[in-house]
Amino acid sequence: MELLHLAWVMLCTVLVILMQAGFMCLESGLTRSKNSINVATKNLADFGVSVLLFWFAGYALMFGDSWQGWLGLNGFWFEAEQHSAKEIVFFLFQAVFCGTAVTIISGAIAERMRFYSYLLITALVSGVIYPVFGHWAWSGANHGALVGWLGALGFVDFAGSTVVHSVGGWVALAAMLVIGPRVGRFPKNHSQVVREIPGHSIPLAILGVWLLWIGWFGFIVGLLNNYIFIIIKHMILYIFYFKDSVIRL
Repeated sequence: MELLHLAWVMLCTVLVILMQAGFMCLESGLTRSKNSINVATKNLADFGVSVLLFWFAGYALMFGDSWQGWLGLNGFWFEAEQHSAKEIVFFLFQAVFCGTAVTIISGAIAERMRFYSYLLITALVSGVIYPVFGHWAWSGANHGALVGWLGALGFVDFAGSTVVHSVGGWVALAAMLVIGPRVGRFPKNHSQVVREIPGHSIPLAILGVWLLWIGWFGFIVGLLNNYIFIIIKHMILYIFYFKDSVIRL
């Protein structure tokens, strides 16, 4: 039974990695062709950087022995030889979650930020912001008892809605407020019509939606094993609604 559980979590991990391809297709397809390579490269680079930093320090800050519920103090340079198979699988699953949180930012700042500037944001989020907040909410989850100050107060994060999606969303909003809209989108003369900047490949964007749909089964269902069939039903209905919304755009 233990091996079956580990195999299931590993399958979910692979599906979450597949979401990176979905984000890349969706974002590249909805941007102009001249920027599509830059967007695709960002999606590949941010996943590599985020997983590397999560291995180096993020996992320790997030799931190390807690210092008054604020951050972890040990476990840096995660070494597989010193951990059980269950702990290794848990690490991999959490690492791809970190990469997903960062990729949310990529879509928000597409066509607005230079590549190396985006890598700095990636490093800040995956190395500090995401693991520290994750410690507050999820620390102790690998041992069955939450010890972070938010988790200890009874805070419940449903399938990463706050730790992953909200953290990525708030950082994306902060970046957009600093950067501003895409150049040429809003004319200085307010009497002029707002310029439309359509994506260069709707089929590529739709492919991204399909890949994300498949990946979400690993993302959400992997966290909530006790509610698998209910979640699958609602996910299918939600994704069909989301796909139709994209097509109407």
